Amino acid sequence: MSSNWPAVQAVLDNADVPDIVKGLFRQHYEKLGSGAESYIREAEISPVSDVVDAETLPTTLRDAGRAKLDSVAVLKLNGGLGTSMGLEGPKSLLPVRGEDSFLSFILRQAELLSVPLVLMNSFSTSDQTDTAIGALGDLDVEVISFLQHQVPKIDAKTLQPAVWPADPSMQWCPPGHGDIYAALVTSGTLGRLLQKGRRYLFVSNADNLGATLDLSILGHFIESGKSFLMEVADRTAADRKGGHLARRADGQLLLREKAQCHSDEEEQFQDITTHRYFNTNNLWIDLVALSDFLKSNDGVVSLPTITNRKSVDPKDPSSTPVFQLETAMGAAIEVLPNTDAIRVPRSRFAPVKTTGDLIAVRSDAYEVRQDFSVGLIAQRNGVPPHVALDDRYFKKISDLDQRFADTPSLKSCETLKVTGNLNLASGITIQGTANLVGSDSPATVPAGTYEGDYTFA
Repeated sequence: MSSNWPAVQAVLDNADVPDIVKGLFRQHYEKLGSGAESYIREAEISPVSDVVDAETLPTTLRDAGRAKLDSVAVLKLNGGLGTSMGLEGPKSLLPVRGEDSFLSFILRQAELLSVPLVLMNSFSTSDQTDTAIGALGDLDVEVISFLQHQVPKIDAKTLQPAVWPADPSMQWCPPGHGDIYAALVTSGTLGRLLQKGRRYLFVSNADNLGATLDLSILGHFIESGKSFLMEVADRTAADRKGGHLARRADGQLLLREKAQCHSDEEEQFQDITTHRYFNTNNLWIDLVALSDFLKSNDGVVSLPTITNRKSVDPKDPSSTPVFQLETAMGAAIEVLPNTDAIRVPRSRFAPVKTTGDLIAVRSDAYEVRQDFSVGLIAQRNGVPPHVALDDRYFKKISDLDQRFADTPSLKSCETLKVTGNLNLASGITIQGTANLVGSDSPATVPAGTYEGDYTFA
């Protein structure tokens, strides 16, 4: 394996990848080549049931949080493209409620609290995001942007850097959002925030509009003296495949992602009654504690390796099989000192990963609140509607624009499943569970209230 590293290092050197990132990537690469198991086995962990509940925090913590707003910044992960939904640019620019995009909501949230907005962009999202912010005119909010790194995909057969002449950009991938710690350092953003007196950083995904800077949780985080706090929520059937919170034998909390679960233990991984909490990817970080840790650990936060098996061209499953070596930022709960987790209501987790998610968030099951968050209405009791749309006809945003005359009412919907070549008229209301089935021939679902199974010819 060591004989293969010079070829990998040469690729990294030619791309001017920072030494910190090269060192971290070498750790993950050597682990891949050693054949060492990267799985976290059930026998090594125990379930978690004893986390603080954000809904029971004393009201005094809200005032404590507000008093410290001048020491806070908000960071959004903005590296994602909406390619899976047919977009050509950053997902954060997608209109989600009327003409308002994820980004416009995020900017309003930061402006309302007068805190800096930090964006971790990718090479694919940086320019378009900057242009979009500039087009919005004068904003009373400071925006700080920096880039996450890139690392080579590894040919699964040769363990050499993958080569794809048809599109050399496909040879590279981001090293997962765990790259946030190295990128904060190499970009100078960590030092810049500390110089500005911004000690506490709230981090979340750009496509999760429920993740606002909650003052009570901020107050709790500051008074707890923790270096790192992960927001977790109750797992439902829809969350079975997401990373969950667990505890090592020594009591240390950890995050186990799907890629770290052995196929023999998938049933236990997906058991939501055993592993009750999933990671919302909403994190709170004490930047002073992070800086002190980095100074004592050669400038790195060494996170567990996640080995993802992909094709070099994600749009072509027959292209060269590769390994993408990644890390998850939430895994720092196991690495940083003095970490903890907090249970939050489902309203703080409303990501948009599919067109079905987008229809749900656009519907009356969600509302825009005074803090410019977009969250579930109270009657949902924290449970989102599950919308499953046929990928053959509804996978892309353009499909939604063509096939939905209007967003249906989902405030009383549990599950909506749409199968076949259907168009949905205005004035549709879904109650409980509805299964709308068509064939390969075009058909229209007329206005009305639907609950149960329906077939349209």
